[in-house]
Amino acid sequence: MNQVRGCNFTLASVPKEDPDVYAMIQRADTIATFQIESRAQMSMLPRLRPVRFYDLVIEIALIRPGPIQGDMVHPYLARRDGREPAVYPSEAVRGVLERTLGVTIFQEQVMQLAVVAAGFTAGEADQLCRAMAAWRRTGNLGPFEQKLSDGMRARGYPEEFARQVYKQIHGFGEYGFPESHSASFALLAYASAWLKLHEPAAFLCALLNSQPIGFYAVSQLVQDARRHSVDVRTVDVNRSEWESTLELTDQRQPAVRLELHMVHGLNQDIGRVIAAARPFRDVTDLARRTQVNRYAFKCLAAAGALAQLAGNRYQSYWSALGIEEPWALGSVDVQGSQALARRSHGGRGYRRRLCQPRPLLGTAPTRIVERAPGEAPRYDGSPTLARAQQRTGTGRGPRDPSSTSRQR
Repeated sequence: MNQVRGCNFTLASVPKEDPDVYAMIQRADTIATFQIESRAQMSMLPRLRPVRFYDLVIEIALIRPGPIQGDMVHPYLARRDGREPAVYPSEAVRGVLERTLGVTIFQEQVMQLAVVAAGFTAGEADQLCRAMAAWRRTGNLGPFEQKLSDGMRARGYPEEFARQVYKQIHGFGEYGFPESHSASFALLAYASAWLKLHEPAAFLCALLNSQPIGFYAVSQLVQDARRHSVDVRTVDVNRSEWESTLELTDQRQPAVRLELHMVHGLNQDIGRVIAAARPFRDVTDLARRTQVNRYAFKCLAAAGALAQLAGNRYQSYWSALGIEEPWALGSVDVQGSQALARRSHGGRGYRRRLCQPRPLLGTAPTRIVERAPGEAPRYDGSPTLARAQQRTGTGRGPRDPSSTSRQR
């Protein structure tokens, strides 16, 4: 994108707190963005409706096994919507939980509550944090339950609050986020959402060149980009590089040219050779100058990469089948495409048939052979008809019934 826009664009250059970005996030239009692309996150976004950066920090930390198991999601949403007041049993607890409306969401808050509400020392709070991370393996939270209960009771906190805190600790044992971790993720989530909104072509191009990655397949990414008015252009041997590229247009957004890498079964060495030898006038010129075998041509034709040379995908496929290839053995892709063909289609026999040029069925001229009076017409020159004649005896005169009997 730096080459297209002429500026050195970095993570620090992303404009902060863009309301249009948050509006897109609230609609859950977040396919392929960082962290907020999953179905669980996308179902939460319209309910939480982030309007600032710290809302994203909470959103990312909230949809985790820890807060879910600790029953923290619904109380937070109710307090954020104003359906339930945020209640703090003391000013010390308010100082710890006020930024999350009285709900424990981050690991640090659990440790701070243990210190301010139960009298834990800093060392004991660190031991509690380690026990939370390992309790599924060791079951080592029992001693802390009694200490939390005794400490909170001594400081005047109700028994219900102590049980609630311990339940949240158990939940964080299932996995919860530290606040700093969630803030780092939120920064990347916002930056990816900004790119998706303002630079969708560059965003798609980067995703395609980073595959496999994320929840979504390439076809889903391309469909989503086209719904956002991105011009996605098909693979073309005269224009595509091995990786996806941006092509300047008269519009603000460049077009995305799909890469040769997306052609299923195409070896990278072949892709490099094709990119170095172009432009090509037609399929025959491509075959002569690149000297790749028929299997590679069939892969290119099936992906539509030869459509500009042969008219359409189907015509290019038949053109590829009719190419003679005396150079195939020893060409650049023998260890690449033919090896893949051998693995995919069953060994040496397929490779031998693949490398030998074969005429298309029905291309040989068909002529009528002279026949005696009363004899059925006989045809020559068509392999299909010749085999039919052998099966039925058509054109060979009266048949001897004994010739068809099974020999025992």
